[in-house]
Amino acid sequence: MIYNALTVDVEDYFQVNAFANCVSRDHWCKFPLRVVENTLRILDMFDQLDVRATFFVLGWVADREGSLVKEIRRRGHEIACHGYGHELVYEIGPARFREDICRAKQILEGLIGEPVKGYRAPSYSITGKSFWALDILIEEGFSYDSSIFPVYHDTYGVPDAPRFPHLVKCQTGTIMEFPLTTYPLRLWNKELRLPIAGGGYLRLLTAAILQHGINSINRNECQPAVLYFHPWEIDPDQPRIKAGLKSTFRHYLNLHSTEAKLRKIIGSVQFTNMSEVLDRAIIP
Repeated sequence: MIYNALTVDVEDYFQVNAFANCVSRDHWCKFPLRVVENTLRILDMFDQLDVRATFFVLGWVADREGSLVKEIRRRGHEIACHGYGHELVYEIGPARFREDICRAKQILEGLIGEPVKGYRAPSYSITGKSFWALDILIEEGFSYDSSIFPVYHDTYGVPDAPRFPHLVKCQTGTIMEFPLTTYPLRLWNKELRLPIAGGGYLRLLTAAILQHGINSINRNECQPAVLYFHPWEIDPDQPRIKAGLKSTFRHYLNLHSTEAKLRKIIGSVQFTNMSEVLDRAIIP
């Protein structure tokens, strides 16, 4: 049986890259936090569905809400790192990237008392412009990464990257990469990749399409998939932030139906945390 990775990127509604031009990091502390209540709702949902997941926690959140990180771990889920300040990797450069991940990793490990093995970049910002980040992750003790999205996108993506978990050889050693999941489509004799990993795609596509894509990958390609979402995506009552049309569409689309869709998908597909999936996977 193939298990898929269920993951949650723990950040709040005002910290997303879509709002970076209208919400300054210096003003984050002025916004009411909703991440604790929303994450606790997710934990209750996972308990009801008897499933375990990996929570990629933003260091800024962990710094202020350490009890939440401890509660996630207490309920049997894996804690992984989402960096500290939710800055795009290819914009901050190697020195600031190292500082960011070390700060977040130290906070998380101090709270749970065990090593943090996994990392996911804010907005999947390990791209062709920032592959150097993998060397730094290895040097700082991470054993796997889940930051590369093998699609075309305006802010992220490595379109020709491998679609499934694989070992990446770097100058500083090796690291396991678990890319975000895409479904292959043939159109005019070309292969297109439909993103079905979650986030905005989870809110845009139907549960049936996502279930079919994951089950097909498991059955026909004998590979695991990964599903991700954020705590704010189950919170239709969150405060509205005034932003551009594209950012507003991406952030607020179908928030009212996300939780029900998640319950349907998780209830019909085999999921566990990312480390366990990688331990079971056949890696080329």
